[in-house]
Amino acid sequence: MHGRGAPAAKPASFAASSARLLRLLSPDRWRVAAVLLCGVVSVALAVTAPKVLGDATNVIFDGVIGASLTPGVSKEAQVEALRASGESQLADMLAAMDAIPGEGINFGTLGALLTGVLAIYLASFFFGWVQARVTARIVQNAMYRLRRDVDAKLFRLPMSHFQQQSRGDVLSRVTNDIDNLAQTLSQSITQVITSVLTIVGVLGMMLWISPLLALIAVLTVPVSALVTILIARRSQVQFKAQWKTTGEVNGYIEEMFTGQDVVKAFGQQERVVAGFVPGNVRLYESSFRAQFVSGVIMPTMTFISNLNYVLVAVVGGIQVAGGTLSIGGVQAFVQYSRQFSQPLGQLGGLINMLQSGLASAERVFALLDAKEIAPDPKDPVRLGRVRGDVAFRHVSFSYSPEAPLIRDLSFEAKPGQTVAIVGPTGAGKTTLVNLLMRFYDVDSGEITIDGVNAMSMKRDDVRRSIGMVLQDAWLFEGTIRENLAYGAPDATEEQIIDAAKATHVDHFVRSLPDGYDTVLASDGGSLSQGQRQLITIARAWLANPAILILDEATSSVDTRTEVSIRLALGALREARTSFVIAHRLSTIRDADVILAVRDGQIVEQGTHTALLEAGGFYAQLYQSQFSEPAAAADAPE
Repeated sequence: MHGRGAPAAKPASFAASSARLLRLLSPDRWRVAAVLLCGVVSVALAVTAPKVLGDATNVIFDGVIGASLTPGVSKEAQVEALRASGESQLADMLAAMDAIPGEGINFGTLGALLTGVLAIYLASFFFGWVQARVTARIVQNAMYRLRRDVDAKLFRLPMSHFQQQSRGDVLSRVTNDIDNLAQTLSQSITQVITSVLTIVGVLGMMLWISPLLALIAVLTVPVSALVTILIARRSQVQFKAQWKTTGEVNGYIEEMFTGQDVVKAFGQQERVVAGFVPGNVRLYESSFRAQFVSGVIMPTMTFISNLNYVLVAVVGGIQVAGGTLSIGGVQAFVQYSRQFSQPLGQLGGLINMLQSGLASAERVFALLDAKEIAPDPKDPVRLGRVRGDVAFRHVSFSYSPEAPLIRDLSFEAKPGQTVAIVGPTGAGKTTLVNLLMRFYDVDSGEITIDGVNAMSMKRDDVRRSIGMVLQDAWLFEGTIRENLAYGAPDATEEQIIDAAKATHVDHFVRSLPDGYDTVLASDGGSLSQGQRQLITIARAWLANPAILILDEATSSVDTRTEVSIRLALGALREARTSFVIAHRLSTIRDADVILAVRDGQIVEQGTHTALLEAGGFYAQLYQSQFSEPAAAADAPE
């Protein structure tokens, strides 16, 4: 099994990753400005409300105290009387009040204040709702652009990238990591703006009410910041490990699910389940550490907030007793202290969330920053009607510099010729086809099509001139008609039917209830492997390429079907340059040229008859294939 883990990478810094995330939002800068404006208005209104409620409390308290004072005697006189009787503390409290002797609660003023508070909260809610709606639009626009860029990036990556990473890990980056990033931005943008503005606004109101109490409240800020920073440093590492392990587990599951038929055929279910356990344990451990470390932030911030609340209550009570602060002022300040500590706690929790989001962002950015294939030439050569003259001239290639595969290989295929490529596994047969298709580019030498170097052409132009039928019959979700016309979307119904008839597809398609409108899943649905292969052959037929590549195209069909396919492919190869890769040498006896490849080099070439008469490498391969069945038949039972 291939490696399922993502390559280890040095974590990007918090600042660098955050800056790159902010650049994702820059196309919606005006919406971002609207979010900031709505946040300012919403927070300003929300911060005003406790002060107004404090004023309402003062109206009630002043009314209660005023009703208990002696009517007809001024408040100042009663204050002096209290001082004279030794009640200085009560005198100071009464002096600080707006109580009117003999008058109770002013319900008109109280009603106006409470109505004003209700209006303030409703307006704050409205601007908060607008802020949340615009934020959702910003985030989804950014994620749309990010998914678009990732999708485009995948098609610019070299084939080697997908060989070095499992499909499950790549899919995890494209789906899980982007979804986690979207969730992080959705929840954090509004909260960060609101929390910061709330801290600033509340701090201003607290300084207005009582500078001393404000100083006490502010003393908790550096403590909270220090705790958050210390915990965040540890949680970032753990979240990165969590998402890396998630990619590994997804890769394993994807691999085992794709090959479940093989797993069951060999009775390896228990082994596969056992193989899943180590990855699942690593994911459990990394997720537990990440969530535990980050989860410590909120309880710690709550503890610090409660200490702050106690200090404010004690000192505020002393100030009320000394007449330097009203009851309503203390009530408002207590509310403000809660409003002040709450966004501090939220920012601590947001750091936790941002660590997870940044870990996902780094994985997505690593994909976007991966090395791409060389760009197409600025002034590409465009062929008119491709004749199919293909030549390899002194071609050398290796997947890694340490292991050269093809060395100084040369041959030429004339228009209309069928060239068979044979050799043992690992000899480089499929690699030659990959080089012709420009899935990889040669290290040295050149490949020409009609005398033009393929490197001077656009990759799409090269591939449009080539039809390919692979050993693995790949079909996508859609109707049989759509699958047949995949390479020729403008094909008429008549052309589709003709291609299907020529490749023996029409007869079994018409036996299906919905015929050509039968919807297939990505694995071909209820069709047999041979039927799926026939559809891919018909698809290549309909594309009408000048050059044809058949990579073990008949390996998945039975002997009877193979005879029909060989006849159809014989007609398909007419007037086309065809490259046939085959292990079953009986299928390529009619090839114009057979290239016998070993260790990345052509050791023999010629017709089937000539190579057999030569008695060389090809003859040994041919005889070994036909001697094995005979030897098996003669073996004792």
